Amino acid sequence: MLLGVTILTFTIMRAAGDPVTAYLTNPERATERQIQAVIDQYQLDEPTWVQYIYWLKGCLSGDLGYSQISNLPVTDTLALKFPATFELSFTATLIAVLAGIKMGTVAAVRVNSWVDQTTRVVSLVAVSMPVFWLGLLLLMIFYNQLGWLPGPGRYSTGFDVNDLTHYTNLLTIDTVLNGDWEFFVDAAGHLVLPAVTLAFASTALIVRMMRSSMLEVLGAGYIRTARSKGLPEKMVVRKHARRNALIPTTTVVGLSFGGLLGGAVLTETIFTWPGLGAWSAQAALNLDTAGIMGFTLLTAMIYVLANLVVDITYAYLDPRVRLG
Repeated sequence: MLLGVTILTFTIMRAAGDPVTAYLTNPERATERQIQAVIDQYQLDEPTWVQYIYWLKGCLSGDLGYSQISNLPVTDTLALKFPATFELSFTATLIAVLAGIKMGTVAAVRVNSWVDQTTRVVSLVAVSMPVFWLGLLLLMIFYNQLGWLPGPGRYSTGFDVNDLTHYTNLLTIDTVLNGDWEFFVDAAGHLVLPAVTLAFASTALIVRMMRSSMLEVLGAGYIRTARSKGLPEKMVVRKHARRNALIPTTTVVGLSFGGLLGGAVLTETIFTWPGLGAWSAQAALNLDTAGIMGFTLLTAMIYVLANLVVDITYAYLDPRVRLG
């Protein structure tokens, strides 16, 4: 899959514009000598398939070109932007998983009750709601009007990340490891609104999948057997039903995490979050071919890893699954 993504992306980018600009710091001021040096270094005068081979070799050695937007090599830009996006996406996924599994389980156990009907309506609205509208609405209510939560950005202007020792480049974790609890509270507060915005649609998908899976499992024969043995209903639901219902839900969780990690473009733009999403949007608007190709490759790798984690989780949830 990764190979197919690289071939497709490389072909589209070569057809979209001059490939020389992807490797120049300032294409408008480049001299003929600099342009020719880039052409010779990356074999840009060769056929497209030959250029792809050299580009692929460069990828394997960590050379993804030079990003015109960030004025840095693409590999350095990805390393700089990825922690912020990972922190946001992981928090959003955690919210979506905890809320979605709980709400889906309750809705299935109390099927056709007012709780179930309300959950279904809320999940339908959440899936249909545009992300940019929800983000602006949350900002208007909780930041502008109520003032309960901080506004856009990753932290307030009164703090300086350069004062921290960076162990992981994840701001909330680094502030804890540095013992700066005031900075941690501020960073965690800035994380709430974008994480909730990003998690909203994924929560709705998990709720719907969990509810459907739970209804199917609750009608199985082994559930009736467990109840006939006199087991408490909570044990039947938690130990026997929910664990088996999590198997198809895990697929949705894995793909949602990959999607959030690779495509939080609107959320990061609205909340001025310095991550991959906002950077990739600027790269696309400015035809930063090297940045677009690097971001696409990273997104594909994330999806592959997410699917791998899902397959491993299957083996834990279902003893019948064996990894070959």
